[in-house]
Amino acid sequence: MIRSFGGTTLRLGYINTVLDLLISPGMPSVTARGGGIMTPIMNSVSKAIGSDPGTSPRKGGLFLMLNTYFTVKNTGMIFLTAMAPNALALSLLIPILGVEVSWMQWFAAAALPGLLVTFLTPLVLYFLYRPEVTKVDREEIVVKGLAEMGPMKRSEKMLLVIFALALLGWITGDFTGISAAAVALAAMVGCIVVSVISWDNILQNKGGWNTLIWYGGIIGLSSALAKADFFKWLAAYFSEIIGGGQMQGGYIMLAVILTVSVAIRYLFASGGAYIAAMVPVFATVGAVTNVDPLLLTFGLLFSNSYGGMLTHYGSGPASIIYGTGYATTKQWWTAGAVIAFGSLIVHLTLGVAWWKMLNNMGLIG
Repeated sequence: MIRSFGGTTLRLGYINTVLDLLISPGMPSVTARGGGIMTPIMNSVSKAIGSDPGTSPRKGGLFLMLNTYFTVKNTGMIFLTAMAPNALALSLLIPILGVEVSWMQWFAAAALPGLLVTFLTPLVLYFLYRPEVTKVDREEIVVKGLAEMGPMKRSEKMLLVIFALALLGWITGDFTGISAAAVALAAMVGCIVVSVISWDNILQNKGGWNTLIWYGGIIGLSSALAKADFFKWLAAYFSEIIGGGQMQGGYIMLAVILTVSVAIRYLFASGGAYIAAMVPVFATVGAVTNVDPLLLTFGLLFSNSYGGMLTHYGSGPASIIYGTGYATTKQWWTAGAVIAFGSLIVHLTLGVAWWKMLNNMGLIG
């Protein structure tokens, strides 16, 4: 892709976006994608065009590294399986708002606002921090990159096939009745059978087990609280505080809740912590004030992702990318505020209209 399209710094940013968009459905970790895959690639590209974090970040490295982070957060909201906290947020919202969302319904709801924001992000960043180097020697970048990677291995080819089959399974889940979790487990077993990974690799994946135990525990707690009618009690409690539930929600209350859900992310260094602490509260307030549950569900699901753009500590890959040294805190927070609140506006306007249309067509809700 770099050889064919990477003639300018802006195009390199879009190549980053397309690559992450392609792999995100099968990699439910923004830290793995952003910090483990895209950051080393873009860091290498930045150095290849002569951009050094200490002396010349504005040559292109600042733009490319910020774009790397905002891209993984954008793609993280487009697919249910692109970010681990997505399933956690959905599991907390279902008992309160009663809206079930399949993999394909999630993608359908996120497609228009999510893809629009995703492909506008590199352009916005380009104008915010225009690189000093606009033309690049793409052939030199490609030759160095291919020399480092070597030819494609058998295991990598098998992984590509398994990824394609898993993606097909998630897309057709509504028709086959096979859950997204079952497809993911089958893909994992397939990777073990064809020796893409070993059982020892799985056992040594501390991050994966940590996610399974903690998120599984939170989901189990949510289920227990729902059975104990805790959320009904919480709704009644908020109803008394607000005024007997007489306040009507509608669009204004939806906008207030989503704006607060983004702004409050300055106080959180983890998407999972934010979801566990705040998503049930926002959902309950919305239910009490008669906000449309469908709009609130998708609004909260997606704001979790773009809300994490605000700071350099908003999620796992943020600290890794910030640690490369290309962006100052002020530069990061400025770009984060522009992209995050810009995304909020897109979702409150185009997104709301899109979700209503899909609901009227019977595709979601």
